[in-house]
Amino acid sequence: MAETLEFNDIFQEVKGSMNDGRLRLSRQGIIFKNSKTGKVDNIQAGELTEGIWRRVALGHGLKLLTKNGHVYKYDGFRESEFEKLSDFFKTHYRLELMEKDLCVKGWNWGTVKFGGQLLSFDIGDQPVFEIPLSNVSQCTTGKNEVTLEFHQNDDAEVSLMEVRFYVPPTQEDGVDPVEAFAQNVLSKADVIQATGDAICIFRELQCLTPRGRYDIRIYPTFLHLHGKTFDYKIPYTTVLRLFLLPHKDQRQMFFVISLDPPIKQGQTRYHFLILLFSKDEDISLTLNMNEEEVEKRFEGRLTKNMSGSLYEMVSRVMKALVNRKITVPGNFQGHSGAQCITCSYKASSGLLYPLERGFIYVHKPPVHIRFDEISFVNFARGTTTTRSFDFEIETKQGTQYTFSSIEREEYGKLFDFVNAKKLNIKNRGLKEGINPGYDDYADSDEDQHDAYLERMKEEGKIREENANDSSDDSGEETDESFNPGEEEEDVAEEFDSNASASSSSNEGDSDREEKKREQLKRAKMAKDRKSRRKSSEAKKGKDPNAPKRPMSAYMLWLNASREKIKSDHPGISITDLSKKAGEIWKGMSKEKKEEWDRKAEDARREYEKAMKEYEGGRGDSSK
Repeated sequence: MAETLEFNDIFQEVKGSMNDGRLRLSRQGIIFKNSKTGKVDNIQAGELTEGIWRRVALGHGLKLLTKNGHVYKYDGFRESEFEKLSDFFKTHYRLELMEKDLCVKGWNWGTVKFGGQLLSFDIGDQPVFEIPLSNVSQCTTGKNEVTLEFHQNDDAEVSLMEVRFYVPPTQEDGVDPVEAFAQNVLSKADVIQATGDAICIFRELQCLTPRGRYDIRIYPTFLHLHGKTFDYKIPYTTVLRLFLLPHKDQRQMFFVISLDPPIKQGQTRYHFLILLFSKDEDISLTLNMNEEEVEKRFEGRLTKNMSGSLYEMVSRVMKALVNRKITVPGNFQGHSGAQCITCSYKASSGLLYPLERGFIYVHKPPVHIRFDEISFVNFARGTTTTRSFDFEIETKQGTQYTFSSIEREEYGKLFDFVNAKKLNIKNRGLKEGINPGYDDYADSDEDQHDAYLERMKEEGKIREENANDSSDDSGEETDESFNPGEEEEDVAEEFDSNASASSSSNEGDSDREEKKREQLKRAKMAKDRKSRRKSSEAKKGKDPNAPKRPMSAYMLWLNASREKIKSDHPGISITDLSKKAGEIWKGMSKEKKEEWDRKAEDARREYEKAMKEYEGGRGDSSK
């Protein structure tokens, strides 16, 4: 018997939508990975209580029930796979995979059963349809009637918005069947009601997406964004990921919340909530709970009284409530030492952060791309200037993202990062002009081979040759226009008496003579420039006997400390050594700096003294 079973193109039913992904069954449990969002559902083998196999719209489906009442549905299986799955369930999970088909009689009366997160409408022993109660957004009652309203599904062309149930009256005293039905629904429904007090409130936070300043009220099951114009209620179940990203200026922080499904405002969908904080902002926070409740609910992750930076408090509270890890930039460092790259996406400037498992771009529009959905990346020279390049990413679904206007100095760091993550690199050559006959990036797995640099060198040679050709042509035109006397001697004007003779003369000889003349002229001009340069250098030349200028206090200290910095940081480059020295000097105490200031002052006095002696001696020799 196989240890694992894997199925591709399986659909999971969540919030009324079918999400494509991969399903893997192993001894430990069942794992489903969503292709669109990358979200992973992990069901432990010991949690499974029931497995049902049935015919559905997309072939055959698997319905799994767990001990804590959760229901998972996976569709897209073939009929022939039942035996394989049934044997696997018996062997590894000790569960009988039951076959149970849906009722298709078409009757509209039956019985309702509430089991875990499901409402099941049955006729006899067969279910007709099932409603996941987490899809219910509102439940209202009337006389002998219960109405269920559902969350709108943006991915579907047609959405079911409402279902009404007629509940016949019963003879039992003291029990209202309509209210009992509604309470069963509301106990499991995803109805957002701001009842009770918020755990804590953050006032006037700057929000980039959606734009504005919002009060954030933290409730046990959802987040309430309250602004001057709009209000948003965001259940924690819709939070996919959390990111904490330092701004390039090192003075601000981005806190990004990824949402699925997104929040809506009219026709606009916000898949990301982006908050911007200043690192200098501090806050003292008191949770609206007693200490025992805090300890029981958060198990030491939060305390009743907390203080610190505002961004730290918000991220800490969100992490504890959402129960998800916070993603921060990895070990990538750009040319300037920042953990991000300045670039443009869709005509808006922003920051691209290479993460350990993907890329995220903030902020307009925000984009998150996981490594596992990337087909290949491409480095291409921008169309406007050679000082920048474009970074293109194409996903397996065929979507293309182009991040343009990246400084050329960032190329080496970004190329090394992409290479280290083993992403496919494909060079398409220039966006305009010459397309390469072969793929320069195909074998660029080693750091020593810089294919992009070689490509840029080749392009530079082509540009120089083109520039020389154009300068030759333009040079001939300008030379002729600035030497009218020679033109009149060599070429007769059309009103001249011997115009016909000049036109009928040998054109080849005259062309050759013109070329010779131009070559001689250019050589003469280059010689003149050279002689002028030499004379100016001679004027500017320094006397080798003149005293050398004194060093500043910083340079004296650097010369004395250079070897120590090298020994403390083996293999450090010259530029990094300069940066490190600058940081050490900046952090040095005033007393230590005064010592080097005195040495610099002494050196300056000696220089002035030597300079007086030198100028006096030079005056005597000139006399």
